[in-house]
Amino acid sequence: MLNLQHIDSTWTLFLDRDGVINEEKEDSYIFHYGEFRFYEGALEALQRFAEVFGHIVIVTNQRGVGKGLMTVADLQDIHNQMVGAILARGGRIDRIYFADSLDNAHPLRKPQPGMAHAAQKDLPAIDFTKCVMVGNNISDMEFGRNAGMYTVFLRTTSPDQPLPHVSIDMAFNSLYDFAKHLRPA
Repeated sequence: MLNLQHIDSTWTLFLDRDGVINEEKEDSYIFHYGEFRFYEGALEALQRFAEVFGHIVIVTNQRGVGKGLMTVADLQDIHNQMVGAILARGGRIDRIYFADSLDNAHPLRKPQPGMAHAAQKDLPAIDFTKCVMVGNNISDMEFGRNAGMYTVFLRTTSPDQPLPHVSIDMAFNSLYDFAKHLRPA
């Protein structure tokens, strides 16, 4: 059972991007930073996470790149500007991993745990038993489970998700709502 009061700098936070940090673009993709909109309270949440978690990692499926609708350079620009805004507000992102494959069985594409293993290779201190995966889709929760992490479901895009669910440890309305429940640093 996940006890939020036990989380400290030895823990790693894994975050999905669209529908978690920023508003999802319905039935489409964020093609450039001009379309990127942080959720209300997300920057404050990321500042709080930076005070609590030892590592903060984004893991995001990005089919728009795989479909040729945008380039890796377009995605990098979005991520560079997003991280800049997060840093300016006192937060941080330690690594960003993305899967652009169109094949749902690809090892890097969530719910497969490939991006988690890539993060652990780059940041060897990551202990999956001390990790929390936050996402807004069941595939995010299954990704967390497949890597041996705790899972936090955000109701941002699926407010009617039935609970309890075998892949969900906790659920919150938003990233900010989750951040408010962490112990003071």
